[in-house]
Amino acid sequence: MTPSRQFVSLRGPVRLWTVGAALSLAATLAAPALAQRSFTIQDALGIASVYDPQLSPDGEFVVYVVSRIDLEENKSASRIHGVPFAGGDPAPLTRAGRSASHPRFSPDGSQLAFLSSGEGEKTQIWLLPLAGGEARVLSSLPAGVSSFSWAPDGSALAVVSMDPDPNEGEAGEEAEPVPLVIDRRQFKRDGQGYLDNRRRHIYLVDASDGSHEQKTFGPYDDRSPVFSPDGSEIAFVSVRPPDGGDSDATDNSDLFLVPRTAGETTEPVRLTSNLGPDRSPVFSPDGDWLLHTGNRKPELIWYATEHLYALNRTTDEIVHVAAGLDRNLSNPRFGAGGGVFALLEDSGSQHLASLAISADAAPDRVIAGERVVRDIEVVGDRVVGVAATVDRPPEVIAWSRGGEPRRLTSENDALLAEVNLGAVERITFPSSDGTEIQGFVTKPPGFEEGRRYPTILWIHGGPVSQFSTSFQSTWQLFAANGYLVVAANPRGSSGRGEAFSHAIWADWGNLDYEDVNAAVDHVIERGWADPERLGVGGWSYGGILTNYVITKTTRFHAAVSGSSETEYRAAYGNDHYQLEWELELGLPWENPELYNRLSPISRVHHVTTPTLVLCGEKDWNVPLSQSENLYQSLRRLGVPTQLIIYPGQSHGIRLPSFQKDRYERYVAWFDRFLKSDRSSTDQNSR
Repeated sequence: MTPSRQFVSLRGPVRLWTVGAALSLAATLAAPALAQRSFTIQDALGIASVYDPQLSPDGEFVVYVVSRIDLEENKSASRIHGVPFAGGDPAPLTRAGRSASHPRFSPDGSQLAFLSSGEGEKTQIWLLPLAGGEARVLSSLPAGVSSFSWAPDGSALAVVSMDPDPNEGEAGEEAEPVPLVIDRRQFKRDGQGYLDNRRRHIYLVDASDGSHEQKTFGPYDDRSPVFSPDGSEIAFVSVRPPDGGDSDATDNSDLFLVPRTAGETTEPVRLTSNLGPDRSPVFSPDGDWLLHTGNRKPELIWYATEHLYALNRTTDEIVHVAAGLDRNLSNPRFGAGGGVFALLEDSGSQHLASLAISADAAPDRVIAGERVVRDIEVVGDRVVGVAATVDRPPEVIAWSRGGEPRRLTSENDALLAEVNLGAVERITFPSSDGTEIQGFVTKPPGFEEGRRYPTILWIHGGPVSQFSTSFQSTWQLFAANGYLVVAANPRGSSGRGEAFSHAIWADWGNLDYEDVNAAVDHVIERGWADPERLGVGGWSYGGILTNYVITKTTRFHAAVSGSSETEYRAAYGNDHYQLEWELELGLPWENPELYNRLSPISRVHHVTTPTLVLCGEKDWNVPLSQSENLYQSLRRLGVPTQLIIYPGQSHGIRLPSFQKDRYERYVAWFDRFLKSDRSSTDQNSR
């Protein structure tokens, strides 16, 4: 199939799309009247992922990406759709079966650039004429393209691409195997493998003929390029220590500026020199301000609150916007009249906030409530984003100042209309020391007060993240199988301020253990949970905290430890967190007692809970060797256990058949030990 025929054309101007009434967000909360069946694993995998909405320059049209899993083909594919901002029937813009993502309108609105790859080819930029015609591949960078942004005049695009691999063979030719020569401090990364000395740099790609020219150089990774409004400069983010030190030894990124005409000898201008990282640059329309996020406490790594800053291009003054706000801000955008929009994470939700460029600015939550908003884009006072609630996965929304948010898409309505969902309820309860902890309970469909249900404590990853007011397939799947699901946001979680996150610093498995344990106490006290049929589980840090739970209490009768760590001295240099281990726990040979005390393996002899252990074969975030350590220890102790390894998978299990398998094993393991007569359960897995 030739490149020009891989994507569907629009056989008429975009403005011919049908305009109709848009659904309000309130309408999405109504329970389906005709739902008759339970939520299944096929439903969990059938939920469409909707993301990355973009507004046309005139604010009239919206494009977005829909990703779906095809179990028969055992793959997922993403497709770009479009819909009028005023509402109407969405239309696909790219062909089914060929993934496309990262759609971006040209400045004049006549073309849509996006990322895609052909059969066995690198991901490149494609251009689709919106007045009609076929998409064509534009770029031809040897290592492909990971992201890009348009120049204001539409003549070029600033592109992020990896240095070419000198050992890669010609197209269709198998490369000769060569030894891996490693001399970097950060020598591996999950999903990337072993790292050599190739880096990601900024290139300029001509929008007419696709020719490219490299703009940044050196032993640094560059990202997030954006043009100044006059198109003469490109701002970007990079970790480039001012003393010329090793960029692998710090996460302190800064903003830099390079002229569009830069050559190999042009040194980028450093715009920020703060102690902590700066990222997500956005120019104001007049070029007077450069908005960005970051923090000033690099020593706190992921526990630090993400703040919003504005750099005055005339005075070089940096304004800490809403300096008194102890909540994470992200995805900043400029609106009409110099106003600023950003996403504000707070107590299990994420809202759209409007702010002034001022240290004492008070955020106005223009889209608030029990929902999670993300992926915003702004043209004037028009905003698009995606929003989710506990009973609806993310869908595209539109908002104009003075109005209410409107839902533009309904990609998952048909599926959800067929199923009975479990009701999700917020809970607040005291931990053992009186600290208020928040969380969620998902009840089985047909829940009856006064009846106690087998209960699963499900723990989030991170540790710095949060369970939120968004749709959770795992909760619904467990609830559909008759379980009460309790999901807490213990100390270490985000959404409650820096001190709340930092409370578990170098003390994992202590306060957060008390908090999740208190969540179980709470649902038992409410009369909902059966204390004799309790399960616990999670993935990543959720698996790590599960390991702490089962080494500290025998109250749980089944556990799922997904992609966890158990022995932290062995994790150093084996996972990809070399810098983070050093900052939080110190060097393992200098603080062996601390590493040993915190490692769950030090208490593994206390475990009696039957535990299912799962991990991806190529997980270098939380390596397989750690799961093998846990499995072998439990097996030797005679605790019922199984080790499930997903071949070829990294930290995120991507292959649909393996995602399905994981769900099936979760349910089967909990059913086996929480629903059957445990005294007669066979011990074949011992």
